[in-house]
Amino acid sequence: MSDQIPADRLHLDDLHVGQRFTSAAHTIDEAQIKAFAGQFDPQPFHTDEEAATGTLFKGLAASGWHTAAITMRLNVEGGLPLAGGIIGAGGEINWPTATRPGDTLHVESEVIEVRPSRSKPDRGIAIIVSRTINQRDEIVQTLTAKLVVPRRTAA
Repeated sequence: MSDQIPADRLHLDDLHVGQRFTSAAHTIDEAQIKAFAGQFDPQPFHTDEEAATGTLFKGLAASGWHTAAITMRLNVEGGLPLAGGIIGAGGEINWPTATRPGDTLHVESEVIEVRPSRSKPDRGIAIIVSRTINQRDEIVQTLTAKLVVPRRTAA
């Protein structure tokens, strides 16, 4: 494994407000929803379609944490090409619409703030809003994240 940062990865100095990124897509199915929920969020509306019909969701829905995990994977695999990886320093997450079996999700991210660190000149904070969207153009998750991003070093 190399310590070199791939050339296509972006440093804080490469980012600007309004910059946008779009990930690849992932289709979620009933088996994935139940497997994730069985291990991490074993509530009936995530594990049992019959029991889920009598809940607020009126049918099987993915855990919000499952949607968050898919969002992370899509961003890591190219949706948010940051040097040094995607390193969180806080944020806010919302799930306005449930993720359902058969949904195909992608992530659209936008840089809303770029702030070099005053105390650590090798890095800074980028605030990025990532919207996870299904095939019906419904937003199933909004994540506003403060990310630690390295700066370019002088050659």
